Amino acid sequence: MHKILTIFSLFINLLATGQGQPSMVNIKGGIFLPLYSLDSQKTIVQPFLMDVFPVTNEDYKKFILQNLAWSKSKIKSIYADTNYLHQWNTDTSFNENIALSPVVNVSWFAAKKYCECQGKRLPTVAEWELAGRASETKPDASKDLKFNQWILNWVSKTNPKILHHVGSTFKNFYGVWDLHGLVWEWTFDFNSALTTGESRGNSGLDNTFFCGGGSFASKDINNYAAFMRFASRSSVKAKYGVPNVGFRCVKNKIHS
Repeated sequence: MHKILTIFSLFINLLATGQGQPSMVNIKGGIFLPLYSLDSQKTIVQPFLMDVFPVTNEDYKKFILQNLAWSKSKIKSIYADTNYLHQWNTDTSFNENIALSPVVNVSWFAAKKYCECQGKRLPTVAEWELAGRASETKPDASKDLKFNQWILNWVSKTNPKILHHVGSTFKNFYGVWDLHGLVWEWTFDFNSALTTGESRGNSGLDNTFFCGGGSFASKDINNYAAFMRFASRSSVKAKYGVPNVGFRCVKNKIHS
C-alpha cells in the first residue's frame, strides 16, 4: 500500500511541478450573473489563476508543521468547531490512505489562512462558478444536459467513508481537476451567491456563511443539484468542519 501511495504521490508531484501540468492554471474571466439574485446585475470576473487540484491532507500537514497554532489541538474555538480535522489521528498524522485525498473538516477560517500562507486566497463564488461550469471540452457547459446530469448524480450519492485521491474525476477545459465529483469547496464569500456581487454590505445577511461548489447555473430550475448545494451552503458557518467540504486556492493574474 505504501509503495502504491508513493508512486501516486510522485505522479501528482510531477503534474504539479510543470512536468505534466502546472500547479495553477489560468481561468479566463467573463460575465457572471450572481446566483439567486433578485435583479439582473452582472459581475465582471477578471482572469485569475486557480489550483489544479484541491488541497490534500498531505498539503495541509505541511501547512500545520509550519503553523502549529492551526493544529487540531491548538486552534482557537472561534476559528473551528470540534469537527476540525476529525479524520486525523493526531495534530500531524493521519492514515496514509487519505494522504492524497482532499483535506476536509477544515473551517473557512483555516482554509483562508492556508491560502494566505501560500501567497494565494480562496476563490470568490463568481470565480468558482466560472471555472466550475467548464466540462472536459467546453468552457461553458451550463446548458449541457449530460454534464448537468452527471453532477446531479454525484451530489445525490452518499459520501464514501474514504474520499478518493485528487485527480480521480476529470480535468476540465481549463486544466482544473475535481471541481465536481469529489468534494464541495469553500469560497471566500457567500453573499454573491444570494444576491449581487456588491451585496456584502447588506447587514441583513449573515456574513459568517460561506461555501461553494457544484452550484453553477442555479437560476435554471432544471438544475436540481444547484438547489441541493444552496440548501447545504445555507446551513454552514465559517467555523464548521464538514466531512464533504474541502478547498483550493486562487490568486490574481498579474497583468504585464
